[in-house]
Amino acid sequence: MDPCTLQIFKTKMFSASHKTVFVVDHCPYMAESSRQQVECDVLTKSRAQGVIPLAPISKSLWTCAVECSMEYCRILYDIYPRDKLVNYIVSDSEFHILNSWRREEQSTHELMSALAAVGPPNPTEDPECCSILHGLVTAVESLCKITELQHERRTALMDTADRVANRGRIICLTNAKSDTHVRMLEDCIHEAILEQNKLAAGSDRLMAIQQCDLVLVHIYPQGEDTLVSDRPKKEIFPLLTSEVHSVRAGRHLASKLNILVQQHFDLASTTITNIPMKPTLNVCEQEEQHANTSANYDVELLHHRDAHLEFFKSGDLHMAGSSTRENGLKETITLKWCTPRTHSIELHYCTGAYRISPTDVNSRPSSCLTNFLLNGRSVLLEQPRKSGSKVISHMLSSHGGEIFLHVLNSNRSTLEDPPSISEGCGGRVTDYRITDFGEFMRENRLTPVSESSHDPSGKLPAERAKAQLERHTRYWPMIISQTTIFNMQAVVPLANLIVKETLSDEDVLTCQKTVYNLVDMERKNDPLPISTVGSRGKGPKRDEQYRIMWNELETLVKTHSGDTDRHQRVLDCIVACRSKPPEEEERKKRGRKREEREDRTEKNGGKDADDKSWHESERLKGLLEKEDPETEVIKDSPDSPEPANKKPRLSTEEVQLPERAKGPVSLLTMWTNRINVANSRKHQEFAGRVNNKFELYQQLKEENGMDVHENGKASR
Repeated sequence: MDPCTLQIFKTKMFSASHKTVFVVDHCPYMAESSRQQVECDVLTKSRAQGVIPLAPISKSLWTCAVECSMEYCRILYDIYPRDKLVNYIVSDSEFHILNSWRREEQSTHELMSALAAVGPPNPTEDPECCSILHGLVTAVESLCKITELQHERRTALMDTADRVANRGRIICLTNAKSDTHVRMLEDCIHEAILEQNKLAAGSDRLMAIQQCDLVLVHIYPQGEDTLVSDRPKKEIFPLLTSEVHSVRAGRHLASKLNILVQQHFDLASTTITNIPMKPTLNVCEQEEQHANTSANYDVELLHHRDAHLEFFKSGDLHMAGSSTRENGLKETITLKWCTPRTHSIELHYCTGAYRISPTDVNSRPSSCLTNFLLNGRSVLLEQPRKSGSKVISHMLSSHGGEIFLHVLNSNRSTLEDPPSISEGCGGRVTDYRITDFGEFMRENRLTPVSESSHDPSGKLPAERAKAQLERHTRYWPMIISQTTIFNMQAVVPLANLIVKETLSDEDVLTCQKTVYNLVDMERKNDPLPISTVGSRGKGPKRDEQYRIMWNELETLVKTHSGDTDRHQRVLDCIVACRSKPPEEEERKKRGRKREEREDRTEKNGGKDADDKSWHESERLKGLLEKEDPETEVIKDSPDSPEPANKKPRLSTEEVQLPERAKGPVSLLTMWTNRINVANSRKHQEFAGRVNNKFELYQQLKEENGMDVHENGKASR
């Protein structure tokens, strides 16, 4: 094994997550109520008359700390049953070590039994005699002790035993007094590390601490203001990094430790939706029961983040149902329950298997799902898609009493013929980003470097080239239909700048301007280049298009947000712009309703147009018929009525349609109008129709000199 490979192996095997020490405060102030009430009276509907309801109770700070820390350990033991170890210490007037690094003591049952023996804090004990420092110093001593796995590696590398790393993490749950108190605790831990490293240098049974991560969680009751400020992770001493979290007791503390366990052990969240379950059953019997009497439930599972690796590689993370939860810090990938058609799980091409742990292990949906899987059944999971074919990407199945999330090969198999970019005869994919890939190759060309050139960072040219290539390929969709932002010219400035190793203030300003331009586009309701391949109709709605675009943009920036603080500022700008004010949401609702009306109008457009054209032609025909000259004979009598005033014949062009009659005109109507106009130009219109009145028999008056009446009778 070469030194580089050995160093990578050593870093992965003995990272800070190999050893975790919990130090929980057991001082009298931890007996204080958390002030988060828990309802105990659950029989409100069936309670008999005269029965007094039970009063709600509230847990103490100690109870909240123990429950949340045990949930942290449960998730850890479910997913890493062997290599990740926990040492639990309780501190009051002295320290209490509840377990050791031995594998047989690594279980929640052992810890719960030891905690039961310790009991709750004593409120009457003298607070001056109690301190969290006893437990923190003992935690440093525990980190210096060798675990069984470290001993095995040191024995296998007798000549190079010093290459085995010793790192660890201390999670302290306490009620600190102030920021000054926190800094005092950090100084004491640093002094203890230096002292223990001196002892370890002269002992074969101890190992010097090379890195220690301190996670201090300040717990305070509901309704009170905290006196301790949050602080992100930073290195305060060469061997010690520290981060501070100020959290309310209760559900806020449980959510915080759930996030921390995901960060510490590279975990990810997957939510299984549309799980059919009988409301009255205590086991899942989906296939044996009728689906019309079952309800759908969701179950969230935690597992190693590599189970989502295919989403990151293919760039489909923003399309796989990624959604941010209430805390806004961790995302969950949504996969849909798909009823299995076969019990032979070996028939599926699996590329990875990862242990899972339910987030809410005591909920009934989680219990039903785990019991269903432990009975030997398997469940296929598909990506939720609005259109296109079904894509089954994962499978849940149990082996040896443990449940695993299997990653199925949903992408192109390496055994298939490579797709042809030009003709498309070799595969299904033809819309590759060929032009963008050519630009990508130009930006990452290798050139010879002279030996005299020196980089201030001290990196070799090959390392710098690999680092640049890694930054440019963190998120780079290969297919046009799988991306939206890379098809938009408005996002080009941000996409080119965010992959840089460092950003200047001017670069950050340019990225923020790009985000503001996108917000302006959304406000104007401008169309986006959304691919409609495999979908029917017009594709997704405008709101859905912008949601896809914002999700993909946030995915791109998140992959680089950890590089520098300026990268993080760009991500913060995107998150801030995505949070719409109430009036903006109301405007979006009105826009969606308007689009729905337009869709309904387009669906009925053909039929309505024909009906309108038919009614219009009938109405025009009626108008023309009414205007035909009457065939009445003029009576030769003084009592004959005066003939009706005749109006000139109107051509179809001169008929003014009312406002409501304007609209689509049929081909028949257009042709009829054209013929009528052409015929009207072939003869001279009768003068009596042109003028309002025309005197008849004028020639008689001129020849005989008699007065002629309008009805044609001469007067005597």
